[in-house]
Amino acid sequence: MNFVAEESNEERKLNLDLLNEVRKEARIKAEALKRRMEYKYSSKLKPCQLQVTDLVMRKAHPYQLENKLSPKWTGPFRVTEALGNGAYIGRRRDSSYIECGQPQVLFQLNSNIVRSS
Repeated sequence: MNFVAEESNEERKLNLDLLNEVRKEARIKAEALKRRMEYKYSSKLKPCQLQVTDLVMRKAHPYQLENKLSPKWTGPFRVTEALGNGAYIGRRRDSSYIECGQPQVLFQLNSNIVRSS
């Protein structure tokens, strides 16, 4: 097997011509994978509407966790007002208010439903 410069140049030009097609195909596959993952996530999501006076737990923020054995949920909180679009206002036992908005993850104590927004 000897190296032939002309053949090498031709193969390199052919590969460069095919590069755009390969990139296009990779982009299509990535988009299809993204849609499949989104569909799978959405199919597992169980929407629930919290009612006033429901007891809920709120997922703890990373800065609230002292170590890996710290509780992953804070609460319980009682829902005092539903703002719409999955946002709620809750009250702690010491009567201070919290807001549970869209990005929050709530765990409903009454029916063991996890709601992720």
